[in-house]
Amino acid sequence: MASNVNPTVRRRRLGQELRRLRELKGMTAEEVAERLLVSQSKISRLENGRRSISQRDVRDLCGVYEVEDQRVVDSLMEMARDSRQQGWWHAFGDIPYSVYIGLETDAESLRVYEPQLVTGLLQTRAYAEALVRGALPETSTADIDKRVQVRMRRQERITAETNPLRLWVVLDEAALRRVVGSKLVMREQLEHLIEMSQLPHVTVQVLPFEVGAHPGLNGQYAILEFVDAADSSVVYLEGVTSDLYLEKAHDVQKYAVMYEHLRAQSLNVDQSRQYISDVAKEYARS
Repeated sequence: MASNVNPTVRRRRLGQELRRLRELKGMTAEEVAERLLVSQSKISRLENGRRSISQRDVRDLCGVYEVEDQRVVDSLMEMARDSRQQGWWHAFGDIPYSVYIGLETDAESLRVYEPQLVTGLLQTRAYAEALVRGALPETSTADIDKRVQVRMRRQERITAETNPLRLWVVLDEAALRRVVGSKLVMREQLEHLIEMSQLPHVTVQVLPFEVGAHPGLNGQYAILEFVDAADSSVVYLEGVTSDLYLEKAHDVQKYAVMYEHLRAQSLNVDQSRQYISDVAKEYARS
């Protein structure tokens, strides 16, 4: 069992259960923190799954919440133990967006809006290398290679024979026009994009410049959804030094509605595939 446990997802589920127990007790995070002589931010991080949860944390919280059913305590303790195991991505060392990778690894579907770049799950190795090198000019060759390896490993969710990730991507035209690496790299990238878009579980739409102003002008975002009803959907917003994860239902709904508008304003699937092909031919001629 330990080999296929996703620690990120276990932390989320455990955090949700601890929040539920606190709310049943009618206590605020501040009151719990005061009882345990810890910071309120620690309680919040434990509940949102952003911090590793020890079995001691679980024991102390169950004591505060007066959980009498030992089976519940044992189950939470087991989840805490599993949540401290390492996912496949930990073999690559410190990855700044490891929380996101953990969520993506367990997600059933992913909706992405990309205003500037081809989304990571559909990138070729050459495009990914050029992108990382250009975006992080002070990064060492070893770190660039590590980031690219992780990106290629993530793509296994798309090509998996069983339960592949259902991916829907809306790409702004800028992602096709921005030359990353070279025109040859771009042509190969766009040809790869066309090939991947033909998979039954992958949908790619292009949002052309002529649309003008649209709901995605504030930037890139992704919506992750999960099979287990206990795992709420998550909106992921990538930052330079830190990332933002939105899980409240009204926040997720707002971004989901925005995504429907983006899909409606984009070229349809066949038109998008033809448009990408036309741009790829432009790179081939130049």
